Amino acid sequence: MRRSDKAVTEQAAIEKIFRDGTTCQLAFSDDPVPYLVTLNYGYHDGALYFHAASEGKKIDLIKKNGQAAFTVALDRGLIKGDTACQWSVRFQSVVGYGEISLLENTEEKKRGLDLFMAQYSGDSFCYPDKMIQATAVMKLTINYMTVKQSRIDE
Repeated sequence: MRRSDKAVTEQAAIEKIFRDGTTCQLAFSDDPVPYLVTLNYGYHDGALYFHAASEGKKIDLIKKNGQAAFTVALDRGLIKGDTACQWSVRFQSVVGYGEISLLENTEEKKRGLDLFMAQYSGDSFCYPDKMIQATAVMKLTINYMTVKQSRIDE
């Protein structure tokens, strides 16, 4: 990271950014251009969890490559200025990449869905078997990430 003064390195602060987020942009390598989607997610212990339909371009790309990049960005407010150069944005972001896989067995899928739902609710949920079978649950194990924030204390 070029601006080390903006780096976030404390694990508790990083986990808070993940907890505060609601969407993640997930990018896959696809010839001739990258494929990028915005998804809801869950974060736990160095991994991101997603769900989707069991068929489609994301699923095809996961099966083809197994690598993905991601970003979680939090807009913490606009800073207005008297001149254009004084305008800015308060933000926090996590950018990284890792190995993404489809969870296969029912128990893994339920655990992934529980971690996903924990992002948004403190409640516990039951998942009908029919829904589990029709849903793809993905786990991205983070191999590398940088975490950055700008003008948060202002």
